[in-house]
Amino acid sequence: MKRFSLVLLLSFVFFLACSKDTVNETQEVQITRTANLKNAGDSARDFLSSEKFKNLLIEIGYVKGFNPTQETISNFTAFLGERINKDKIDFVFKELPSSGKDSLSIQEIVDLEKEHRSFYNDDDTLSLYIYFSDAPSSADKPEEDLVTLGAVYRNTSMVIYEATIRNIASKSILLSNTTVETATLHHEAGHLFGLVDLGSPSVNDHTDPEADSHCNVDGCLMRAELQFGSGMRKMLAAKNGAIPDFGAECLRDLKANGGK
Repeated sequence: MKRFSLVLLLSFVFFLACSKDTVNETQEVQITRTANLKNAGDSARDFLSSEKFKNLLIEIGYVKGFNPTQETISNFTAFLGERINKDKIDFVFKELPSSGKDSLSIQEIVDLEKEHRSFYNDDDTLSLYIYFSDAPSSADKPEEDLVTLGAVYRNTSMVIYEATIRNIASKSILLSNTTVETATLHHEAGHLFGLVDLGSPSVNDHTDPEADSHCNVDGCLMRAELQFGSGMRKMLAAKNGAIPDFGAECLRDLKANGGK
């Protein structure tokens, strides 16, 4: 029977002595981390199948006060259970200080992950890091109503712009923080799963010619507009707040690459 559990990570303190053994241990950690430093989509089959990794550990680092709702985590857990082949899915939560910045570039998010991430792939456990930020993306163009809700920037790394999500949710009586968080998490997870044609080859061509790695099927979770505030708001409102699911073509691709 599959077991899903939530683990609260309070703090880690490491004491390293200066010795030849310490150097070797540090080098081993660096080598282990390289498996988590690849391009988005490179670990698609690792997420979907149980061939290499039977378990998944999700580390959620969140700025204090910008954590996802419990319902969002429950929704995400159920979503993963329906799509990936894993015996166990565990969550670890780590409260982090604010970066103190008004906006964050992807490189700055990479640097924050390097500073705060605690878990990497280990034996039969695949590790995913999700950072919930209190600052928006530096690529946002709010004057054009173009704001980013989330992004996948490595094979096991994701950022959720929580401050932006809360702002979007506050502008519609049909949307809640949980609704927008859930839709964003599911969409970005789709990219980690290799969609569209990002690591899970397309069985049939369904890539949006105007948006790489996104789907051209109406109503699909992997539509490009779901990555941005205005598109997310319109699509969720059109569905009366219901979270979109993968379309038939995306589901076909996931199953062909080891998913359910």
